[in-house]
Amino acid sequence: MPLKRVNLSSTPPRRPALNRADETTGSHGYAAARHIQPGLTAMQTAKRDIAVSMTGISKRFGPVRALENANLEIARGSILGLVGQNGAGKSTIIKVLAGIIKPDSGSIVINGETVSTLTPASVEKLGVHFIHQDRLLVPTATVGEAVFLGHEIGLGPFVSRRAMERRAADLLKRFFGMELPAGTLVKDLTTAQQKVVQITRALAQKASVLVLDEPTAALVKREVDSLFDVLRRLRDDGIAVVFISHYMQEIEKLCDRVTVMRNGTDVGTVDPRQTPIDEIIAMMIARDVGEMFPKRSVELGAPVLEVSNLRLGGSFENIGFNVRAGEIVGLTGLLGSGAKEIVQCLFGLKTADGGEVKVEGRELSLSTPVKAVRDGIAMLPEDRRAHGVALALSVRENISLASLRRYSRSGMVSRGAENQAVDGLIKELSIKTPHRDALVRELSGGNQQKVAIAKWLSCQSRVYVLDEPTVAVDVGAKVEIYNLLNRLAGEGAAILLLSSDLLELIGVCDRVLVVYRGRLAGSFSGPAMNSDALLAASSGARSNADGVAA
Repeated sequence: MPLKRVNLSSTPPRRPALNRADETTGSHGYAAARHIQPGLTAMQTAKRDIAVSMTGISKRFGPVRALENANLEIARGSILGLVGQNGAGKSTIIKVLAGIIKPDSGSIVINGETVSTLTPASVEKLGVHFIHQDRLLVPTATVGEAVFLGHEIGLGPFVSRRAMERRAADLLKRFFGMELPAGTLVKDLTTAQQKVVQITRALAQKASVLVLDEPTAALVKREVDSLFDVLRRLRDDGIAVVFISHYMQEIEKLCDRVTVMRNGTDVGTVDPRQTPIDEIIAMMIARDVGEMFPKRSVELGAPVLEVSNLRLGGSFENIGFNVRAGEIVGLTGLLGSGAKEIVQCLFGLKTADGGEVKVEGRELSLSTPVKAVRDGIAMLPEDRRAHGVALALSVRENISLASLRRYSRSGMVSRGAENQAVDGLIKELSIKTPHRDALVRELSGGNQQKVAIAKWLSCQSRVYVLDEPTVAVDVGAKVEIYNLLNRLAGEGAAILLLSSDLLELIGVCDRVLVVYRGRLAGSFSGPAMNSDALLAASSGARSNADGVAA
């Protein structure tokens, strides 16, 4: 069957911005924008623009209300951002659309026709396709085989690999302008290229709606920019795109409209070009952004972590700073600045060429992570799934992994003592898990991060080094992590927070150290600790008079 040819040179008119004057206020007090194009009735607009309309969708799982009268409109030639905290209902409403979950009530209209029953197979036939965060391609397949998997090209029982590769190469070039050899194995592609292959697979089956779940989670900035170019190109060809993400900067940069969900329902649809991101976040959490960050009123003690003349060839040199008891010190810098290597050396992941590190006056060697843990340093790595938690182990096993000595007598682990400690941490950190023996891979990203933090809390460390602790977690989980850091500082811990989120650094930290080309460019505190100053120091434009070894 010949594939539908899409003419990229024929770009449909862009959907105009939402008209804020046409807003209606929802029951939660936030404006819910409802757009009607000038000169058209609502019915005409729906027939022309709306690819998918979900109205009044409700779903309960026993006593738990997952969705309550939720609505979602997906327009052709538009990129819709779908945001909300974990548990807000995003995943459930998408699973309803995918035919995985049957709603208790509500209506679904796809391409102008009401659909009474959906299955994963039937929804694909209707042109709705899903690019899932963790669904991987077969690594040993060629690009051509991956694109046509399940829809192979051939004659009778015979599959033509050459025909599939030729057709896949043609699709990649026509849709994306990519000269990617279709005989290349999937395992040899970058993560971004694999995402493009997944999208091409959907387009080969005549997709008119694409739903992408956290598609940038494993991508670097250059790959994110390339993916965004692909999605904009599809939008301009009339494809309807749904973009689900926790990264609000990406939502602001990419999306034409944003639907916000909270407590199982939609609380508004807005234009991110006219609505500040702070307002969108406020809709998600039902509070102002300023309330995300806890009030800091901790009396600082003596230095706990002291770093002097730390150096690592090719990464950084002459690094000196301290972190006092009760203090949260931020560390930031552009990619390649050396900031990440500094924290890796503090935990023994890399061995410094020289310098001195002390914890409570004791000089440390920091040759291995094991020695760092024994010397009172805990580290939360950026990639929690690869290094922060063991996905195949239970919540209990993960939390007690670094502190089994505390529950052992004569080489035997006291299961009762271990369970008591684990249950206490689950309650203390509000980890949402069915039970202590549930597998960590079954938890949300925010709860996986809490498990990783709980592991180090069980060690009763004096210094906490956190590398991008709120990456890819929802706003609600971020607030809980911020409150936890504030509480740890209040108990006398010294905290070093490496982050690229300037709002986070300014909201959480007492001071922020900026690294530029392997050197400390400044120490910022008080009124001087603002985004303009931090950005300027990060790019080498200026340093700060606070000094760099405070």
